[in-house]
Amino acid sequence: MATRTGMPIWYELLTSDVDAAKRFYGDIVGWTTTAFPSPDGGMQYNIFNVGETGVGGLAGLPAGAPTGGPAWLSYFYVANVDASVAEVEKAGGKTHMPPTDLPGVGRIALVNDPQGVLFYVMTPDPSMPDQESTAFSANLPGRCSWNELVTSDQKAALPFYSSLLGWTSKEAMPMGEMGDYTFIDCGDVRLGAMMDRASPEQPLKWTFYFAIPDVDAAVNKVKAHGGTVIMGPMDVPGGQRIILAVDPQGASVGFVSGERQ
Repeated sequence: MATRTGMPIWYELLTSDVDAAKRFYGDIVGWTTTAFPSPDGGMQYNIFNVGETGVGGLAGLPAGAPTGGPAWLSYFYVANVDASVAEVEKAGGKTHMPPTDLPGVGRIALVNDPQGVLFYVMTPDPSMPDQESTAFSANLPGRCSWNELVTSDQKAALPFYSSLLGWTSKEAMPMGEMGDYTFIDCGDVRLGAMMDRASPEQPLKWTFYFAIPDVDAAVNKVKAHGGTVIMGPMDVPGGQRIILAVDPQGASVGFVSGERQ
């Protein structure tokens, strides 16, 4: 099946300590890592694997990275990276990495939306396997199960992503003074949700929730590695249970257990 525009096809962690990140995510999610040869002999890139399936990437944090520190980033499928970058800039976003070819991988660009949130757009090389079924899944273990956007203006963010990536929203969950938790879909696939930040101090960003067997058991693992649990464990609508954490190097990450109903 051809990958749909707007589907998340890869997740990538930029970190200040690659070896520590391998141990942390290996223990909590169960990922193994393999080295991916750099085509130009540059920075080592690592692949997070579930079994023999690659589900994400891991690399050292480059000097001057626009993330401002360790962070998770997502790659969304587009048919034409150059046209998508032009659309981002026309809408008021910004390009941090211009369209770039990675031999045998695809064409990518790093941009931010008009509210300042970073993400990649990517057209994979035809030789690459279909990532739609490997990097994101509502219920498969070790995959990203939920994509959550905290933005300064979801009423502006939703039309931006709808135009660029084809997303729609069929429903929202009221959260009182915090406003709506607006669900986002790509075709018939529920990707996650977006919400307005609770205060001016709250960072604007995507947070990704990775599926693990037991978030309650993960609490002690997060702490044992030097990370911090900042929310949960808590039940969420749909029959799942989550925690929101900061890994030992400072990247925000979520973990979720239970099948989404």
